[in-house]
Amino acid sequence: MTRHDGHPSDPSDGPLDDPRDVSVPGHRMRAGWAPFLQVGTRVVLRYAIDREASPHGESMSDALGTILEVDEASIQVMTRRGERRVPRALVIAAKEVPPPPVRRPRAAPEPGPGSP
Repeated sequence: MTRHDGHPSDPSDGPLDDPRDVSVPGHRMRAGWAPFLQVGTRVVLRYAIDREASPHGESMSDALGTILEVDEASIQVMTRRGERRVPRALVIAAKEVPPPPVRRPRAAPEPGPGSP
């Protein structure tokens, strides 16, 4: 993930787009910009929230899911809990993530001694 200042938060996260690396001198990308933010991509977005309104005083939250819609103002993500629209201006970091792991069905318990 990339922090708001463009530096990787963890070097093991792999290559990330640096928002300071732009072709126009003196131009800086705004928070939340990333070329992979396209419909159908599975992402995790870290975004700022109102600390006063959060139950435990957090200042950030994450949205993990598939992008449903992207425009200049916001990114709409389908998470396990439903759709979440995140204003682009509040996005601090964004990262493309792989598909969720496939869950294997539980094995049926073996009958114990004395079972029919």
